[in-house]
Amino acid sequence: MVISSIVQSTLLRHQRVIDSALRATVDELTTPELAPFYGQMRYHLGWVDAQLTPTANNPGKLLRPTLLLLAFEAAGAWELANPATDDTSYLQRALPAAVAIELTHNFTLIHDDIEDGDAERRHRATLWKLWGVPQAINTGDGMFALARLALWKVVEQGVDATIAVRLGEALDSASLVLAEGQYLDISFETRLDIFVAMYLNMIERKTGALMSCAAEMGARLGTRNQETIARLRDFGKAMGIAFQIRDDLLGVWATTAELGKTPAGDIYRRKKSLPVLHALEHAGERDQQLLCTIYQQTAPVAPEQVEQVLAIFERTQTKTYCREFLAQYCRQAHKALAGVPHHSSPVAARALEDMKTLVHFVEAETRE
Repeated sequence: MVISSIVQSTLLRHQRVIDSALRATVDELTTPELAPFYGQMRYHLGWVDAQLTPTANNPGKLLRPTLLLLAFEAAGAWELANPATDDTSYLQRALPAAVAIELTHNFTLIHDDIEDGDAERRHRATLWKLWGVPQAINTGDGMFALARLALWKVVEQGVDATIAVRLGEALDSASLVLAEGQYLDISFETRLDIFVAMYLNMIERKTGALMSCAAEMGARLGTRNQETIARLRDFGKAMGIAFQIRDDLLGVWATTAELGKTPAGDIYRRKKSLPVLHALEHAGERDQQLLCTIYQQTAPVAPEQVEQVLAIFERTQTKTYCREFLAQYCRQAHKALAGVPHHSSPVAARALEDMKTLVHFVEAETRE
């Protein structure tokens, strides 16, 4: 995936401190007897190879914990930041929550890989493929529990207990909503009577909930101002949905250079993403029948069938529709940021600019 240098800078600004906090969290509980158990976590997080030897693998974008820290800064960072220095120790207040949100996200990925039967993630064998389904389920469960233990360390950073409880409530609620979204996603796999509104309901849960939670948690750690918390929560939700719609666009129309994957990969996989659902709702009867045949067949999708699906997308103006759909959520994200009450801190101003940069990055897919 091609990421501009500006966006890369935004995503990397807090990466080192997040990565260090994640490693410390896992290391703290590791004993010689349980080294293989925590080694599986390390493998999934990209820190070791299949022999549990340290390696420099792609750890992912750390988008959710980055969003949490940006929301923390945008909300005022609890007045702890000193703009006159480069000291970032103020981030310690929010780091336990950032670790918790990233571990929660990765727990869902471990389980998703099992449920979807995916043998690879980030160009490596998935956890279940190497250690089997029972161990992978158990490791995912352990990571979920570790996420909650990590979150309570905000109290050690001076966070009031009432705020800590609200953070726990937000994370538990998001985890449940995310599981609801995964249920809907799995149930859609064997159905073709899925409409765009139903799909939106699903991705609001599966991708919107945790992003919204990340932004809300960061904001709650940064301020008691309820309007600021609400606006940043809305921003996270809009961005979560926007990122999913962007993925849907790239999953059909991205080139190999842009995505690093097979062009039209979502069609080959018969993924029930936004493009096909829009086409099914708006195609003529003959095209609808063809789509149903292709998406219900047991044989692999052939290249000529992919071309047929792309032609149907062209006739139904599906790409234009998806781009406008994406633009709608980008506008919502911009509106949420514009509504965040002004804070005089340069740290808050920079964080808001970084968040705008993320919107612009997603927004690029709305244009030719």
